[in-house]
Amino acid sequence: MPRTSTPSSTTAGVTPAAEDCLKTVYAAGEWSDAKITLSMLAQSMGVSASTASEAVRKLTDAGLLRHERYGGVELTDEGRSRALAVVRRHRLLETFLVADLGYSWDEVHEEAEVLEHVVSDRMLDRLDARLGHPERDPHGDPIPRADGTVPQPGAHNLSDVPEGGVGVVARISDADPDVLRYFAELGIGLDLRLEVLQRREFAGTTVVRLGAGREVDLGDPAVAAIWVLPGRGDVPEQGGAA
Repeated sequence: MPRTSTPSSTTAGVTPAAEDCLKTVYAAGEWSDAKITLSMLAQSMGVSASTASEAVRKLTDAGLLRHERYGGVELTDEGRSRALAVVRRHRLLETFLVADLGYSWDEVHEEAEVLEHVVSDRMLDRLDARLGHPERDPHGDPIPRADGTVPQPGAHNLSDVPEGGVGVVARISDADPDVLRYFAELGIGLDLRLEVLQRREFAGTTVVRLGAGREVDLGDPAVAAIWVLPGRGDVPEQGGAA
């Protein structure tokens, strides 16, 4: 049966605000084992605690979230399926905006936030095919596949790499556009080889070598935004930042 041109059927009956809530809960646990709390959820979504609490209550009643009093918020199996559908739309749209429309990686998040709620399954399938079925978005976050499976990059945070260790940039958090712009200025992007030269814990900085080139000092917030895979020798000296 052909896909329709109506908004995604996978999240039918779920409001845009509810989709955002499910996506936020999913993203909070994607690169961390910590559970998201109501206060963290409210902060991430930019809403009041009471608004977040009401959203969680409704989604819990709908069987999409689990939340114990004073505990963390978790996705049910159905909630995870719904969240993955939204995440897939969001990340494919971000990839399209960079690859085909010339957006920079610090610009795409807000645009995708709007478009993800209205794009149809048919358009999403065509975007996916046009882009060659990418497995990661411009920031390195894995793009869920149409069947609900998710590529597992196996990356770890740059802060875990010891002095003398080497990693290849696999993911950069898009939480702060200013950080993305800063990395673009430095030439830090996906697939760049980084070598940790020195950790200056007293100053909260880490000295890294970019590719085979220059050395830079990165503050702790910048280090926390970078995820790497074990180093290899066949990587470019400059990253893939748009």
